[in-house]
Order: sequence, then C-alpha cells, then structure tokens
Amino acid sequence: MHEVELSDGIITLSPLCLDDAEAHLAGEDESLVRWLSGGPGTREGVETYIRHCREQWDTAGPLRAFGIRAGTDEVLTGTIDLRFVAEGLSPGQVNVAYGLYPSWRGLGLATRAVHLASRYAASEGGKEAVIRVEPENAASAAVAHRAGFTPGKHTHSEDGTRLDWYIRDLRIHTPTLAPSQHECV
Repeated sequence: MHEVELSDGIITLSPLCLDDAEAHLAGEDESLVRWLSGGPGTREGVETYIRHCREQWDTAGPLRAFGIRAGTDEVLTGTIDLRFVAEGLSPGQVNVAYGLYPSWRGLGLATRAVHLASRYAASEGGKEAVIRVEPENAASAAVAHRAGFTPGKHTHSEDGTRLDWYIRDLRIHTPTLAPSQHECV
C-alpha cells in the first residue's frame, strides 16, 4: 500500500487502519450517524469498511479514506474521504465527506482536514472539489464556507434527500491555515 501522510502541523491525515475501529466506534454519535454513515456502526461493519478502504488504497481505486488525527500521539478525531468517482460527479470532480467525533468539534479541525484533503485531491488530478450537504447540516456547510467552497447547485440523493453543493476549484492554491489560527463553530 502506498502510505500517505498529510500534515499542517496541527492535524495529520493518514489512511484508516484496523486499529482505528475501536476509536471510531467510541466516537460515533447521533450526528455522525445522521449526516455521514446512515446507521450506527458495528465492529464488524467498521472493520469491513476499513478493509475496503485499504483495498482502495492498494488498487488506486476511486476512494481515499483518511483518519483525521491530532496531537503528538495522533489521536483519531474523525474521518475524511475523497471519492474521485461518484454518482452525479463530472469527470475531474472529487466528492469530499468528513465527520469529527463530538469532543473534537468546534476547534477548526474539519476545515484543516478539508484543506489538506483538497491539496491531495489536486495532486491526484482532481480539478474541482465538491461537498454535498443536507440543508439542515449547518455545521458542515459552515466548514465548506470556511474552506473556500462556494454554493453551487442543488440535487437530490437516491432516497430523495435534498443536497446543497459547495464547490471549490482545485487548480487554485488551497491555503494552509497557520498553526495559530482557530475557528469557532
């Protein structure tokens, strides 16, 4: 597997591994289930998903899933994934999806993760990043705005859920937040 580690000095993004399963399950809450995963995780389900993510890395598949890690001990604080191919995306568009565990929200980590993941997506040939958010998910929309994304079109998922698109041109330099910058949610 091609190991990728991205860091801005505050957070590090690295591929999910099986050792992350327990931390992920411990961090999962109602918000992550509602906005990201669609259902409560089980150990078996999380491990199956992580194995799939590792396979995607190994085969250069369209999914790149990262753990968002913070601190000197690189504690798992959430996840961010990039999908270089997904329903509704045009060639060159990359879907960005992220979630933080409750105790790590409001510290600016999601915005930092989006910046790092966007730079990685650009280095892999992505031309435009897309964040699709349900209108009621104000926190995720706020991250998109802070990360330099602009509102785009509105679509509906397969189950009829409305999705607001936020778009960012990856050919324009993605700024790096200075370690002293903070943001509040």
